[in-house]
Amino acid sequence: MTFLLNDPADFADEALVGMVAAFPGHVRPVHGGVARATKVPAGQVALVVGGGSGHYPAFAGWVGQGFAHGAPCGNIFASPAAAQVYSVCKAAHTGGGVLLGFGNYAGDVLHFGQAAQRLRAEGIDVRIVPVTDDIASGDPGQPHTRRGIAGDLPVYKIAGAAAAAGLDLDEVERLTRKANDRTRSLGYAFSGCRLPGAPEPLFTVPAGQMSLGLGIHGEPGISDAPMATAAEVATQLVDRILAEPPAEGSRLAVLFNGLGTVKYEELFVAYGTVAQTLADRGYQVVEPIVGEQVTSLDMAGVSLTVTWLDDELEPLWLAPCDTPSLRRGAVDVAERVAAADEWSDAPAEVPPASSASQALAGRIAAALGDVHRMLAAKEPYLGRIDAIAGDGDHGIGMLRGARAADESAQQSVAAGAGAATLLARAGDAWAERAGGTSGALWGAALGAAARLLDDQTVSGRDTIPAAVRAAVEAILGLGGAAVGDKTMVDAAVPFKDAFTDPTTAGADQWPAAVAVASEAARRTAEYAAKRGRSKNHAEASIGTPDPGAISFALITETLTPHIAGTATAPAG
Repeated sequence: MTFLLNDPADFADEALVGMVAAFPGHVRPVHGGVARATKVPAGQVALVVGGGSGHYPAFAGWVGQGFAHGAPCGNIFASPAAAQVYSVCKAAHTGGGVLLGFGNYAGDVLHFGQAAQRLRAEGIDVRIVPVTDDIASGDPGQPHTRRGIAGDLPVYKIAGAAAAAGLDLDEVERLTRKANDRTRSLGYAFSGCRLPGAPEPLFTVPAGQMSLGLGIHGEPGISDAPMATAAEVATQLVDRILAEPPAEGSRLAVLFNGLGTVKYEELFVAYGTVAQTLADRGYQVVEPIVGEQVTSLDMAGVSLTVTWLDDELEPLWLAPCDTPSLRRGAVDVAERVAAADEWSDAPAEVPPASSASQALAGRIAAALGDVHRMLAAKEPYLGRIDAIAGDGDHGIGMLRGARAADESAQQSVAAGAGAATLLARAGDAWAERAGGTSGALWGAALGAAARLLDDQTVSGRDTIPAAVRAAVEAILGLGGAAVGDKTMVDAAVPFKDAFTDPTTAGADQWPAAVAVASEAARRTAEYAAKRGRSKNHAEASIGTPDPGAISFALITETLTPHIAGTATAPAG
């Protein structure tokens, strides 16, 4: 459990502030994460790697000379939002293009992809290379379906060295992909992890058992086995990884990684067997790393990562680097970044709005406030049903997003914003603070609805069905899920399709559409998940409704009195 914390909702932000204070010579704070504190040669490729917090040293701990140039940092186990990724990239870029890296998770794919589109629109060359090293999470014939775990360390260490060597973006991308293709990981969990402030772990391992194929976001393993000795655990991990060699060659980069609670002496006990077993199989380990590099809060567990080296990759693996968590060799002393040289993303001024649009903005703000309060009450339930086959963070992620949207809306009202500006900014705030897949989808939905409004006029009776269509189509376009995949889409599409009567006002059709969405969400309990983190535990998800579909239905229900015009304005 987490012993040192203040407000659990602020844990990730406060940890990042403290980490920057502890390593001022390596990192500096930027909006959404950290960037190098030292100057980068003009034209050098910028390696930006990131993901959710809770995995330290990944990813902020790898920022420094010879490694990453910046790291966007999401909330606990949640992808950083596109705006955060964009901001860190702008702070890190010096003209040579950007290589974006992350573990292969749906939320990261969405947010990093959106940021890349925005950067490319500005003329910045961006390449994306997700890590797919976890052999437990996908078929070897479809490596793109696998998630990234501790393989992020060797893959992006090689990428950072390639950038530091002055190679261009094409070469850095090629070598990063080559390293990813040659990297394999597998892990065992001995107990689950707890989110900061949470009384119960996200999953439990039966007494006397260990869980194979764990995820680093608190996902349970794919199978349990009797607890074994350190030597047996080490041998099993080595044998399973060597059963899927990605390339010829006998020289290996090896990471034996602790996930948060298994400490160094224990790791050394097991690593002795790893090293001997690899030697017995005819392999030579090149500068191994034994310790915590990709953690999962307080999870008790270990993972083994192996990268097959060759004449190109080995010098990059051995190249010098100087970061908060990994130092190798000696790097040249670099000058610190001056405050005058830092990139700024100050928010734009609120555009003028009519009194009618301001009044509508106030009603939208009241609705977002009710959504926030509802999700605060439902957060434990949404977390519990998400923990059955996922990582248990849906409730807290939705609450973070709704809280941010509520706060943004109140600020917009105070600034005299119109309806379009308020809703657009609330969507951006939701996406940024929630992170993850749901954050991206709800941010896109609110943004799509905002584009049907303006800050001068108030639309008529067709606005509600049009806004629903725009919001759901944005969810479909961004997420790529279909009805039957056991996602938010299973409630969202029936809700959209329920607005069928063009002669009846959208507000009058809303209650029936809510009933349709609620029933569709309930029925997701009847089938297995096909997308997202839950797909790795598809059968376990049967009998439990999808948390994204449930939260969608709950939000539409909460909005009902506001749509009908019967909501009571909040006091004060």
